[in-house]
Amino acid sequence: MDDRGSGGGSFVAVRRISQGLDRSNTCQTSSAEVAAGSAAWLGRGLSCVCAQRREDDSRQSFDLTPDQEDCLQRLQNRLDIAYDSSIPEHQDALRALWKAAFPEEELHGLISEQWKEMGWQGKDPSTDFRGGGFISLENLLYFARNFPKSFQDLLRKEEGDRSMWEYPFAVAGVNITFMLIQMLDLEAVKPRTFVGATFLKFLSDNESAFDLLYCIAFKLMDHQWLAMRASYMDFNAVMKSTRHQLEKELLEKEVTRLEDLPSYMMLTR
Repeated sequence: MDDRGSGGGSFVAVRRISQGLDRSNTCQTSSAEVAAGSAAWLGRGLSCVCAQRREDDSRQSFDLTPDQEDCLQRLQNRLDIAYDSSIPEHQDALRALWKAAFPEEELHGLISEQWKEMGWQGKDPSTDFRGGGFISLENLLYFARNFPKSFQDLLRKEEGDRSMWEYPFAVAGVNITFMLIQMLDLEAVKPRTFVGATFLKFLSDNESAFDLLYCIAFKLMDHQWLAMRASYMDFNAVMKSTRHQLEKELLEKEVTRLEDLPSYMMLTR
């Protein structure tokens, strides 16, 4: 199959084979202002879809109920946890992710060439968690446990007419966590966008809302990837399209919970 597409940012592509956050950061904005980030994604690899704040960007702030404030604080506490390979809980979560991804294959170690099979950039996944933190591992694990069919389809690239050079599954997953944090403005004390305020309503009803939205976003990203007939140079464009579609769906009047999002229907268990 031919390599498709050109333009956009670059990252460590995978050739398809058969088989702590700073809350003072102002790099947040609406989809209309999104621009592709630098060629180095979170210090290495993928290019992040980073938003640039303009000088005339005036924002309103949305008041929160006490319950929403508590839910936001608990989520922000999760965002602040860096992945630490010396913590047994983090080690266990990484082993659990491997077990969920490859139940029939024994993992030889937390540092192993085997991790490249999942789409990590090297033999030590901890180096790829630096940007997304521990929550990016929790997101992947939640996806694997709650929507195993969709997780496996994306991991193994089993659906659609795929490019010769595909996005690396695990690293793309960390990038999606980072994109959602930006899109929802989760570093702010209060939401400053309608999308962020809407999400907090869902979060107050379902404390796993961020993890669920992650699953929806990952599946939607792959859908956009296929629809755009994308290849590795198109990853930034695909992420921007994914973000735009998510924002649009979150603001639809008929959506009163995340399960009402049209893209949720693409997930299978």
